[in-house]
Amino acid sequence: MRRKQIAAQLYTLREFMKTPADIATSLKKVKKIGFEAVQVSGLGPIDTAELRKILDGEGLICCATHESGQMIFDQPEKIVERLNILGCKYTAYPWPHTSPKTEEDYKKLASALDKSGKVLKDAGQVLTYHNHGVEFAKFGKKTGLEIIYDESNPEYLQGEIDTYWVQFGGGNPIEWCKKLENRLPLLHLKEYGIVENKPTMLELGSGNLDWKRIVKAAKKSGTEWFIIEQDVCRIDPFDSLKMSLEYLIEEI
Repeated sequence: MRRKQIAAQLYTLREFMKTPADIATSLKKVKKIGFEAVQVSGLGPIDTAELRKILDGEGLICCATHESGQMIFDQPEKIVERLNILGCKYTAYPWPHTSPKTEEDYKKLASALDKSGKVLKDAGQVLTYHNHGVEFAKFGKKTGLEIIYDESNPEYLQGEIDTYWVQFGGGNPIEWCKKLENRLPLLHLKEYGIVENKPTMLELGSGNLDWKRIVKAAKKSGTEWFIIEQDVCRIDPFDSLKMSLEYLIEEI
């Protein structure tokens, strides 16, 4: 797989990115590992312009961000401004902060995301949705995640499927990549494995997901960025990212 399509989700390294100095040191390590792009999330306080300067200094592209759900709802113009500073086209709504519990709640969430997504669309940017497992609760014949995509406009809301959480929720990552054809610019590559009879996040290639078929389906659906993320690492997070990157480049 081409290195230029692969990014590191910085949330993986959040414990090492709490100050501007930490961020600078960690981004230098990320570049040395072999990444050419990152997704910005989980960082401590830092001025956006300063972050852009650090990224540029390391030759790293900001391919996407995660932003506060409340800010996406209430102040999408601020998201537009931040993405412009970072030279970035994509952001993701990271978590259903409205805590939807019914079909109607999910429809309202989709409608609100549509409105904010239009603001980004008008600015030449793209709002995506990042799923977890909670959206796989069913309401009649549809999951919450299906309702979100069915009730929103593809022009205003695109996808950032997270492979681990799809599998965790009982879905099929390959089928979700196919389902979002032409609507999946970002993909979170997160391995799903079983350790001591418990679902566990692992380095890519160490678990049970069929990465060749997942990547093939995602590419066919138009995915631009394949973003490696691991919420919890059993080893040093930098080593974890390195292992996953090497697996993608060598095996996929």
